[in-house]
Amino acid sequence: MYSHGAESLIKQAREIQDSELQKFYSRLVKLLQGKELSHETVDSLQRLYIILYSNKYIRTLPPELQKRLHSLLSSPAEQFQVLCSAVLRETLPPSAHSGNYSQENISQLNSHAAALLLSQAGSTADVSSLCTQLLRGLESRPLEGPTNSLTHTLPILNTILTHNPECLTEDHVTLLSKKLVDWLRYASILQGGGTSSGGFFTGPRSRQPVPIAELDGTVSGDFFTVLCVGQSFTEDQWMNVFSFSVLRHWLLTYHSVSNGNNTADTDDRSEVDGSVVSMVSATSSSSRLLPPKERLREKSFQYCQRLIEQSDRKAHKKSDADLQKACLVEAVCILDCVCEEDASLVFRTFPCIKALFGRLSSDLSFARVLLPIAQFYLNHGEMATVDCGSVWALVFGRYPAELFNDPFLAHELLRFLRLNLESLQLRVPQYTHSFPNLLKFLAWDSPAVVDDFVDLLPSLVTAGTAVELLHTLLDLPCLSATLVLQVRSTCLPISELSGRGLLSLDAFRSPSFRGLFLFLLRGEAGSGDTIDRLSTLLELLAETADWPRVVQCAQTVPVLLHIFFNTVITVADEKLLAHLILVMLERSSLLLKIPKYNKEIHRVFSAHLLRLCKLHPSLVVDQSHELLEFSGATANVYSKEEIYTHVVWVLGEYLSVSCDSRCSVRLITSCFEALEAVLFEITSSAPPPGADCPAPRVVTTLMSSLAKLASRSHDLIPRVSLFLSKLRTVTRGGSVAWCSDEEDLVAIVTRGEELWSLLKAPGVAQSVLTPPAHVTTPQWHRDTNVALPLRLRALTNFTHSH
Repeated sequence: MYSHGAESLIKQAREIQDSELQKFYSRLVKLLQGKELSHETVDSLQRLYIILYSNKYIRTLPPELQKRLHSLLSSPAEQFQVLCSAVLRETLPPSAHSGNYSQENISQLNSHAAALLLSQAGSTADVSSLCTQLLRGLESRPLEGPTNSLTHTLPILNTILTHNPECLTEDHVTLLSKKLVDWLRYASILQGGGTSSGGFFTGPRSRQPVPIAELDGTVSGDFFTVLCVGQSFTEDQWMNVFSFSVLRHWLLTYHSVSNGNNTADTDDRSEVDGSVVSMVSATSSSSRLLPPKERLREKSFQYCQRLIEQSDRKAHKKSDADLQKACLVEAVCILDCVCEEDASLVFRTFPCIKALFGRLSSDLSFARVLLPIAQFYLNHGEMATVDCGSVWALVFGRYPAELFNDPFLAHELLRFLRLNLESLQLRVPQYTHSFPNLLKFLAWDSPAVVDDFVDLLPSLVTAGTAVELLHTLLDLPCLSATLVLQVRSTCLPISELSGRGLLSLDAFRSPSFRGLFLFLLRGEAGSGDTIDRLSTLLELLAETADWPRVVQCAQTVPVLLHIFFNTVITVADEKLLAHLILVMLERSSLLLKIPKYNKEIHRVFSAHLLRLCKLHPSLVVDQSHELLEFSGATANVYSKEEIYTHVVWVLGEYLSVSCDSRCSVRLITSCFEALEAVLFEITSSAPPPGADCPAPRVVTTLMSSLAKLASRSHDLIPRVSLFLSKLRTVTRGGSVAWCSDEEDLVAIVTRGEELWSLLKAPGVAQSVLTPPAHVTTPQWHRDTNVALPLRLRALTNFTHSH
């Protein structure tokens, strides 16, 4: 929403009359005719933009004003470039830009003028025409135009390539590829004579041209690259830098260009024109005989190899060292691109990449540089038949373990995993077993990376990792707390405001508890499903339950659990699913005591327990002993209401011969007796001290399950009927100790009366309480043998006729 002042200005702009607007146009033309543009001119241009922007109709400016605004697009002051470009975007129709720039002034385009032209392009043909003009400007010699004529051209062409690559023709590709070869390989090796251009090329004015230098100060003995330094730089050297910055994008996208007229010209400049002979390319002098695309790949290969060689030099400044790392990333990515296009380059490139990896792998400060190297190994390692184990040991082992608190590495590593998910699953067996390490990124900074893990988690769920992964997800808040303790343990002892030391930090440093924390910090799966002394660990970490990182991490666990269970049912057999049910029952009481966390986990467990039992009803018989043990514990009624209710429901619903032939009368009776004992206990006494009354849903679910079981074993009907009749008698006396709400008590009694009435007719009770599948999922509206479809059609016709 706009502020009050902004709304007032917009309202005034919309209500301006044509007569006032014409006077404003005339006054602005006079201001623009002045030799110097004042602050009043800036203010007037801003007001003009607001007037045009606020009106939903496109206005036409007077020709003189339009001409003045066009002339200001090439103003040396960028403020006027921006304002004039914004104003003209609101006025000119999409087709009116053609012809505004002739070949004489196309070289004067800056980024704002080019953005205006591109935004007003009426068709692909218009953009293609602009490309043709820009590329013709590239063919001119540097001395024929202004010094900044070429520096804006490549960014403009790169923008066109990003948003509208189909407007480029094969002729455009050929010409630009040839120009990129010239700029990359044949830039001057002498420093310019002017003043410094700023940026990372800084230094005092130099009177005599001298050779360019390397970052370590030595004179360069090879061709110019972005890692060469000097006091000032020539235009072709700047174009070398621009060319390198757009090279990868060009290599990735020029394939989408139309393969129309291929007029590839194999004639090109001499290998020694403008530079010394490259030591890198001395063995490939025949590359000038290649077509432009292939030649560009060859020169890109040489350029990147030179950058890799330059990155081994000791830079004097930190900014130069950072530039080396950035250029290494780009160089390896470009080498990956050219090898994707030409597989024969893989064997020439791998020795260089392998040597680079060996040089950088021991230095964690180059971690982000090594990710492109890992991408190269993933894409081409199989072809070159090289061992990639050491690469994956870093990516999945050391990096997450030691750099989990580096947000940039976390983003780039997880992005690498997402982009290569299918290849990693097929080619890298270490990937699926690395989840204890990868989840450290999530445990440390959950809000920033949870979206990544939503995409990655399904790929980590396999039959072999499912059980351990479930435990690990439930222990994520513990892992988060442990990572905080690990970071704090390297600093001075931390104390609370009261002066009392952190017991968890002392425990983390204690040798007697070291094994518990080391298990949480393990690097790969396979060392065990969970911790034997998990309850001890939870006690040690109890004070961390309100730490912000731990709370944020806990908030993501329910989401990930839903994804886990949705995936595991697609890869697990019944034996594994039965094991997961045991884990849910066990872990429902072994969770870090974070506010609302336990209830959320119980809710997730309940939903997926129902889903698993519905898909495989035999699981209830398989795990009947554990389910009965859980449902027979009265304490669970008060502490685990959600999951307890659903366990009781599945016992009553699926403990039936119709679901599993192994279900015996003895099993039904034992289940009935366990539930009966719990129901009698909670309805005959007040809740334990500090506990709330049992939820009405728990009581009604227990009664319903007992009725269902009794309908399958008629000998049990008198016992449940007796209880239901007593329940009605007891509640007539008013309130009871186990239910504090009168409306809830009425609902419970009503439900009991319904069940009691049903059990008077056992055959009816069974069909109502546990109806067969064809009753619960009817399709009568599709059955042509019954009258219902005919009635539906008649009613439909009747309603449509009105």
